[in-house]
Amino acid sequence: MISISDSALTQLRDLLQKQGRPEMGLRVFVQPGGCSGMSYGMGFEDQPEEGDAISDVGGVRLFVDSVSARYIKGAEIDFVDSLMGGGFTVHNPNAVSSCSCGSSFDTGGDAGTARGCSH
Repeated sequence: MISISDSALTQLRDLLQKQGRPEMGLRVFVQPGGCSGMSYGMGFEDQPEEGDAISDVGGVRLFVDSVSARYIKGAEIDFVDSLMGGGFTVHNPNAVSSCSCGSSFDTGGDAGTARGCSH
């Protein structure tokens, strides 16, 4: 479903350890918004929601709702560190266009209606 690069896994594990909650999972989702129509979101949660796809990638639990899964199937989460700072990025093979900031994308088709952000 979704892969996570080694550099992103290192950052995620460090964040979970700093919070003292290594058992938490990472919710990955898409939501309407951004200049290309859809945007990515991520956040830590204690438990998955009903209907979530749940996977373990390198010891990090991932929670993805069924609609978001259609948009980000096959995507890779990476962590990029540069002179301008570091951050998580999503490499999405389903995106046919994206904005220059990389946080907004369009799949060019209707994969369903993304959920609104509640995080």
